Amino acid sequence: MTILDRAIRQSGRLLAGAACALAMLGGGNAAAANNDPVILVHGFLGFGPNELQGTGFKYWGGFNDIEAHMRTWNGTHEVKTAVVGPVSSNWDRAVELYYQIKGGCVDYGAARTAQYAAFGKIQKPAGKCWAADPANNPNNYPLALYPQWDAGHPVHFVAHSQGGQTVRTLIQLLENGSPNGNEGSGALYTGGKTGWVKSATTISTPHDGTTLRNVVLNYVPNVAEWAGKFVEVAGLGGSGNAAYNFKLEQYGLAQGPAERFSDFIERTKGAAFWSIANKDSAQWDLSPDGAKELNAWVKTSPNVFYFSIGSKATETGSFCCNGTDRIVAPFQSSSYQYARDDMLFFLKPTAGEWVVPSILVRGMGSYTQEDPSRVLINSSWFANDGVVNTVSMRAPAGQPVRNHTSGAPVRGYWNYLGYYNQWDHFDVIGWLLPATTVYPVFDNIAGIIYGL
Repeated sequence: MTILDRAIRQSGRLLAGAACALAMLGGGNAAAANNDPVILVHGFLGFGPNELQGTGFKYWGGFNDIEAHMRTWNGTHEVKTAVVGPVSSNWDRAVELYYQIKGGCVDYGAARTAQYAAFGKIQKPAGKCWAADPANNPNNYPLALYPQWDAGHPVHFVAHSQGGQTVRTLIQLLENGSPNGNEGSGALYTGGKTGWVKSATTISTPHDGTTLRNVVLNYVPNVAEWAGKFVEVAGLGGSGNAAYNFKLEQYGLAQGPAERFSDFIERTKGAAFWSIANKDSAQWDLSPDGAKELNAWVKTSPNVFYFSIGSKATETGSFCCNGTDRIVAPFQSSSYQYARDDMLFFLKPTAGEWVVPSILVRGMGSYTQEDPSRVLINSSWFANDGVVNTVSMRAPAGQPVRNHTSGAPVRGYWNYLGYYNQWDHFDVIGWLLPATTVYPVFDNIAGIIYGL
């Protein structure tokens, strides 16, 4: 099936499949109660509008442009796209998000840096600064997204995948400061910044982690180290002019302005950052055990409106005729979940009962974990969108949550808006789908948040 065939086929099917979810979104409000800026925050391995240049492909929209569309929804709005470390921990991503919006140079915190110094952590690396004042920018830093940000000028966050964890972490730091004690003089760590965030909307976010991380580790135990080797060879941590890079200046994994590329590759070989033992990275935060650790201190703020949206692209196994990919999974059990035929092809091998083409490695659709010292994983985790378990998208375990079907949303709760059935992890941000299918998702989000 070609990309065009898939888009046309999914267009009609998903419009019908989304009708229930769109109804749950409530259709928005006729008149806006606020016009506060919206900040879009990408997920794991995400990228910004200035990356992948020449392809016309955007993280937010694929060949569509969600940011531009939201700017003109029912009026004129300020909508910005943030760019944070694609493989970094949620702490580091939250810090980068703060300074990128407000302006200044990143400070990852004294105590936090000391905690991960053995892996090469740097508290104040060069190269991650944003200018709050365009008239006073002698170093030609990128301009901050919204320098006036404070309680009198709040923002809405709309986040996809890991971006939702990142936004939650930032809200916690803004309001309560660091849980580690003295982080030095960084402005973010003083806490007390209540009211800076009006709402946070998460789309397909692994609030309780994703079993994909565990599945992949079971299949390729040294996957993180191999990823590091790939980065070395491809130069994806290299200069800021690269089409895509991992933005790991805080671990010294960036090419210096006067450093030869060959020297950069030699210097960063075998970097400790890529070790599975390093818990200051996305690979840990995205695991169920890492997410539990994050949720132990990142709490739902009573001052913020939270909304969550899910997605699901697997089906219960059957003898035939359930819309699944029968080449990937010809034999199925009704006890497990299997990848739909129209799921993006690169998500299918790990979404179902087995990791394809392995024989004995469990995929997300059948993976369980019974060790009582870790997060227990049972059949409620089987349904997924190819990347994240649908059950994990609702809200962080043990934190306030309610189903939001109509009426006024409640501050200090996760107002769950339901899930998009037959949508995979990247359908919900418009990859390879027509604008007429994708834009209504964000029209409804806009209707809710501008009505607060």
